[in-house]
Amino acid sequence: MAQKRAFNEGKRHFKKNKKQKTSTVTEGSNEEVLLADVRNLLKQCSLSEAALEVKAPEEQTEVDVDIVVLSSTGDGLAHRDGQVYVVPFAVPGDTVTAKVYKHHAAESYALADFVKVVKPSEHRTEKPPCPYFTKCSGCQFQHLPYSYQLQHKRSIVERAYQNFSKLPVSAVPVVGETIGSPLQYGYRTKLTPHFDGPQGGRRDKRKGLKVTWPEVPPIGFMLKGTRKTMDIEDCPIGTDAVRKGMKKERARVAADIDKYQRGATLLLREHTQRVKAEDKPEESEPDVVVDDQGDFTLLKSCITDPNATSSEYNDGFRLDNPAGAFFQNNNSILPLITQYIRDNILGKSSPDSSPPIKNLIDAYCGSGFFTITLSQTFTRSIGIDISPSSITAATHNATLNNLAASSVNFLSGDANSLFASIPAAEFPPDETAVIIDPPRKGCDEGFISQLMDYGPKRICYVTCNVHTQARDVGWLVGGVGARNGMYEVESLRGFDFFPQTGHVEGVAILRRKEELSDSGEDLVPQNTVATVEGGVKLEDVKIDGDAVTAPIQDVDVANDGDR
Repeated sequence: MAQKRAFNEGKRHFKKNKKQKTSTVTEGSNEEVLLADVRNLLKQCSLSEAALEVKAPEEQTEVDVDIVVLSSTGDGLAHRDGQVYVVPFAVPGDTVTAKVYKHHAAESYALADFVKVVKPSEHRTEKPPCPYFTKCSGCQFQHLPYSYQLQHKRSIVERAYQNFSKLPVSAVPVVGETIGSPLQYGYRTKLTPHFDGPQGGRRDKRKGLKVTWPEVPPIGFMLKGTRKTMDIEDCPIGTDAVRKGMKKERARVAADIDKYQRGATLLLREHTQRVKAEDKPEESEPDVVVDDQGDFTLLKSCITDPNATSSEYNDGFRLDNPAGAFFQNNNSILPLITQYIRDNILGKSSPDSSPPIKNLIDAYCGSGFFTITLSQTFTRSIGIDISPSSITAATHNATLNNLAASSVNFLSGDANSLFASIPAAEFPPDETAVIIDPPRKGCDEGFISQLMDYGPKRICYVTCNVHTQARDVGWLVGGVGARNGMYEVESLRGFDFFPQTGHVEGVAILRRKEELSDSGEDLVPQNTVATVEGGVKLEDVKIDGDAVTAPIQDVDVANDGDR
């Protein structure tokens, strides 16, 4: 049995209780997603009796394995002697040396650290610009060409619906090409590095003693697969303003470390000030990034106070938000996703007498991003959120952009009766589209039931977790509980908000089933080839292998986005 290593050395440390609790896997979590990929790989592999007799290597043992597939979590998967090995920073076609650190015997897989490449894959073509790559837990794909990343993220959406929607293949349309980010580096408008407290600090604090710091601790992000914080001086996926802020905050913490009684998380949030070109200052502050945009100049700086207000410009709208609150972190791709939704949320004009869609309900509206940026597509728009502070911010943003209360307003709703506050006479379901953008855990059955009780004509489901989206869409299409489904999936597509990482955002467009029977249209057959469609115009799309990107047109936004 391998000897335990001390937690403070940054090695893995698993506390063993006398009574072991049965672990449960959270729906839509990385653990559940990885387990689905592991099980699928095991099903594909036929084993000889001799292979079944081979004993799995002990923990802390190094083993050479051939990577055969990239999981939806961004890890390489290898199969050997009836065991799947999960190896980060590995690519299909690689032969790598990996060090096993944890067995999941009941599921026949093991987690392993990446040690080195024995034989590189043909896909391993890029030289990572970050010196911390393969150590830092932030990025997984800096060694892969961008076209390959987009192709893989399309497969993540496909697998999500195969594994979690519980829908027949005929009910799921071909997934569209992933829309790429205009920026593959320098896009994140928010970073949150952190540092840990000193060894013995909690004990000293309990005894009423002053916490002492023998040295400045590492300030940065987690070392992959451990609980140790590694020191990171710079992050190339951050915007220039955020990277300047990171350098400045690291110096401040080093100077003020004795003022801290414990570890802390630092906020680095980009803030944009827009001025007319003629009002551009002759000399700017050293920490300010100047971005000339023709008639306007954007002055970008970094905010570190979570209670301060940060401003962003998207689609010509200004959006203010508490710096510590959630807001999308890649500005460069936001105009692409909003245009895609505009082009798809209304659906095709119908030749029959059904009324056109005139209204928008934005559930989970937050500070009003979608409500405001899509407002010109609708006669009436209403945003709903259970957070009063979000409604305050959204109302402020509507006023800031001169949107009349008669056309755009916001309501704070109860989670158990979110749609009860909607004035039904003003928002008839046949004339209304609903957009939902829930947190990673997705919606619950109660919300889905409320949504179907209301029964809007069309739904646009935006997500940062395509696996919980697949589950929820499965309820809307196939039914939930004793209730039948009401919708058909019209289109599915991924958006790459986080290049170099394994994350992908998803947009699903759904229409009420009666629309299909009225129009006589069918879903896209499964044997057809998906084409570029929707918000990105064909003539503007640039296709590089499997990569799909498009220029930003007529958008008042700096080209240095961010999540």
